[in-house]
Amino acid sequence: MLYLSSLLSVAIAAQAAVATPIKARTAYEIKEIHEVPRKWSSQGRAPSDHMLHMQIGLKQGKFDELERHLYEVSDPDHPRYGQYLAVEDIHDLVAPSEESLDLVHEWLLTNGVDKFNYSPAKDWINIYIDVESAERLLDTEYSVYEHEDGSQLVRTSEWSLPKHLHDLIDTIQPTNSFMRTKPKSADWIQFGDKWTPPGYKPPSNETIAKVCNIASVTLECFNTLYGTLGYKQKVPEFNSIAFNNYLNNTPIRPDIFEFLKLYNPAAAPEAFTFKSVEIAGGPAAQFTPLTPFEAANGASEEAVLDAETILGMTFPIPVTSYSTGGSPPFVVDINTPTDTNEPYLTWATYISGQKTIPHVISSSYGDDEQTVPKSYAERVCREFAQIGARGTTLFVSSGDDGAGAADASGCVSNIDNSTIFLPAFPASCPYVTTVGAVQEFEPQVAAFREPGLGLDGKNHSSYYASGSGFSNYFPRPNFQDVVVPAYVKALDGKHKGLYNPNGRAYPDVSAQGLYFAFFWNGTLSDISGTSASCPLMSSVAALVNDALIASGKPTLGFLNPWLYSKGYKGFTDITGGNTTSCGTDGFPVTKGWDPVTGFGTPDFPEILSLLDCR
Repeated sequence: MLYLSSLLSVAIAAQAAVATPIKARTAYEIKEIHEVPRKWSSQGRAPSDHMLHMQIGLKQGKFDELERHLYEVSDPDHPRYGQYLAVEDIHDLVAPSEESLDLVHEWLLTNGVDKFNYSPAKDWINIYIDVESAERLLDTEYSVYEHEDGSQLVRTSEWSLPKHLHDLIDTIQPTNSFMRTKPKSADWIQFGDKWTPPGYKPPSNETIAKVCNIASVTLECFNTLYGTLGYKQKVPEFNSIAFNNYLNNTPIRPDIFEFLKLYNPAAAPEAFTFKSVEIAGGPAAQFTPLTPFEAANGASEEAVLDAETILGMTFPIPVTSYSTGGSPPFVVDINTPTDTNEPYLTWATYISGQKTIPHVISSSYGDDEQTVPKSYAERVCREFAQIGARGTTLFVSSGDDGAGAADASGCVSNIDNSTIFLPAFPASCPYVTTVGAVQEFEPQVAAFREPGLGLDGKNHSSYYASGSGFSNYFPRPNFQDVVVPAYVKALDGKHKGLYNPNGRAYPDVSAQGLYFAFFWNGTLSDISGTSASCPLMSSVAALVNDALIASGKPTLGFLNPWLYSKGYKGFTDITGGNTTSCGTDGFPVTKGWDPVTGFGTPDFPEILSLLDCR
């Protein structure tokens, strides 16, 4: 279930509304318009009795102050470095004013909404409401929208509020957000059906050549490449790592067990014991194999990949799987469109209510930034800032579509139908560390794959390029001010007009992301994508935290200020690889930071040396 701080009854709400003078109700005015993404089309009005879990984001009281704290405790040159905030401190900083709460309560009660509950900081109000009532509350009309792949959402393109509430409410969802949180995995491929990179040369280094095979990259290869091989953990019981699951993805324990038996036998029993946390009706980690129906639909590939990678790399560090579902539950039938809540908010609300949270969290999901209204993206990103201020490193995938898609037809602006690069979200959020993907071994290069033939002569592989880009929503954060402008200047006008040179650029780092050895549905196979590189990078960070904790030092926390000031020296620079996307040759991979591979891949011994915790 979704844990919320309190359920507000009619009597309490009414009392709050009367406690202070209520301003006269003002006329409704449009609060936000967001163009319907081009891959979505209206199928007509939504059923009036369709239920929505509506989340109302109230203006946070002192977010600027929280952001200041975040950067101070994350800056290795600041006296407060590593002095992370307690959950109570976070709640005090983001709580809305009492006046805001009173005015929003009055508006809800006036419109017949008399049952609602809060997030722990009271900066989100949650209500369960039918479409007819939601339309009256927001002076709008909801429709059923269908994606070109057949999936459906109940949404509207614009919504309104009484004028006096415009500055008190940042966002309300679900309204005009068309984001479909989806895994960043390119595909699952049976052994023998793989595309081989043109010109690939096996590594000449005997040690690497012995353990790294382009056809199936294993834990031993990762540990060898990144210097974690042979590392003896010192204090795993004081450490922690987690991964996120959405869209009914859940770890399949029997598959994870079989994988670990092959590649890390000591960890195999943990496949049946690692912690599974279910939020808002999300499915628990599964003790039974996939059903034929689940297997036919590729169920839980992402969750299994995350669990196998993290358990295989970090055992015996305690691992937590978060499975966030949709709410409220309803039965899907021909008259009821499928629907999801906004899962990032649901997960973040749960996390914000916990006294302790894992030191590292991996999240391999996202969508095009332009599918998300700016107000919603900003508020979700602020939730991630709260997580960072508590000392947790949040890694997210950069995406698998390069600068937006394989060709120009897939890189189109919602606003004017012009050709543009399409940044991804939450990869574009400045408060997360975004992970790109590389392939091959000596040297490693940016991950890229074009459709190709398997050994049986059939086409088995799809387009895949490590996600890269510049946000159109979030300005470039200060920690990027040295490397990003230099990169943009060196482009000398290349791709001008296709991207925002002043936006938050990503990724920040990279890790292997092609043909991970993978056990799923009872079969040993391979899988690719930044869905693979993200949990791999997260695992290396968790091992770094072990060394830090053993040395009496704070854990990594929000990584980016350290990474951009000095931590980059602990990463192997990537200088080559194909980045073709959006009908162009994409962003070039260069010496130093670039928006394809970031600062490159981790060098574990060098990172420990930089942190003085060898």
